[in-house]
Amino acid sequence: MKKIIIDNTITIFYALLIALLIRSFFFQPFYIPSSSMEPNLLVGDRFFATKFTYGFSRHSFPFSPNLFNDRFLPNKPKRGDVIVFKTPADNRTDYIKRLIGLPKDVVQIINGDLYLNEAKVKKNKINSKIKINCGENIIDVDFYNETLPNGLTYLAAYNKKNTMLNTDKFIVPLNHYFFMGDNRDCSKDSRYLSSVGYVHFDNLVGKASIIFFSTNSKEGNFFNFFRWSKIIRIDRLLKRVNEN
Repeated sequence: MKKIIIDNTITIFYALLIALLIRSFFFQPFYIPSSSMEPNLLVGDRFFATKFTYGFSRHSFPFSPNLFNDRFLPNKPKRGDVIVFKTPADNRTDYIKRLIGLPKDVVQIINGDLYLNEAKVKKNKINSKIKINCGENIIDVDFYNETLPNGLTYLAAYNKKNTMLNTDKFIVPLNHYFFMGDNRDCSKDSRYLSSVGYVHFDNLVGKASIIFFSTNSKEGNFFNFFRWSKIIRIDRLLKRVNEN
């Protein structure tokens, strides 16, 4: 009996160690709790973030142990990447947003349009019947295919009535990045300097890669087996995050 207990304990230990290594160095699952990245990421999406894409910092590990500074094997992110990061306010909370501004960039919104380094970011309005959420509300938005200077195109939503029209210039500091949610008027992001602001390179956790599961809680509880056809979003399974 004693040998069985010891063997089981050793097995559990190695299983936990392997899971910890995978989570820290390769892939970590995350859950989307808010509508700030709609229509590209929905509340209830579960996705993997690749931990090795940008190298490793203390935030790559559980509880962000303060054992070392800087990043190991650093690799700079690309404009337009959808990234999980620790908010600068507490270095604890995970946020997911799209990378818009690189170090030294000047970011500004003028008359509801996004500008990078004084050049207007291209966007083409599209006809869409997609419903978009903001918290518990459904908001009336215009959808645009927005194209960043490096050619990456994604779907962005702007509130028809109360969009953010004008801002001051945001000058991104060295080793920092400027993030925005794709649901532009329902996102707390780098535009709000007191709560998010500019994000240091060391705060990047990983690049959002692929959705492995997605549920719509508004259709009912997951354990209601008879409603799985409505609760489980089959069309989102194994969908790459950066695809339109």
